[in-house]
Amino acid sequence: MIDAEGFRANVGIVICNNQGQVFWARRYGQHSWQFPQGGVDDGETPEQTMYRELHEEVGLRPEDVEIVASSKHWLRYKLPKRLIRRDSSPVCIGQKQKWFLLKLRCKDEDVNLLKTHHPEFDDWRWVSYWYPVRQVVSFKRDVYRRVMKEFAPFAMPFNKREHHKDHWRSKR
Repeated sequence: MIDAEGFRANVGIVICNNQGQVFWARRYGQHSWQFPQGGVDDGETPEQTMYRELHEEVGLRPEDVEIVASSKHWLRYKLPKRLIRRDSSPVCIGQKQKWFLLKLRCKDEDVNLLKTHHPEFDDWRWVSYWYPVRQVVSFKRDVYRRVMKEFAPFAMPFNKREHHKDHWRSKR
């Protein structure tokens, strides 16, 4: 679904473990890493899309996670001009995303990136809470910063952490 302004409706997923780390995945066959995300299909709610994408991209089921929070607003980013496909109709100039913070309730071994015939990711790891903001591709950075800031108070209970210059460090 692309709106009148050219933004595709999409959901983003932040999965947090009990240590306060977040799930970070590498795009299949690429060097870029990101959170799971995916487009909202016609007739789907953002929550339905989130569960579908969670299963397709990460191999997890609704019972494997708990929804802790969702973003108050749709957050938007524009694609760089080189990534805009002008030959499509309607033209998509970016994404507007509803974000979900999930708590993992299953084992790490339950993650299965090869659940579909066309995997989105080929590797994953747990990283510190603020790490993705520094590492994501530049055109998504502002959205990541905003969503992580919004979710920070909800992520705090997962782990006792020190707050230090906008970064939480896990006590290992």
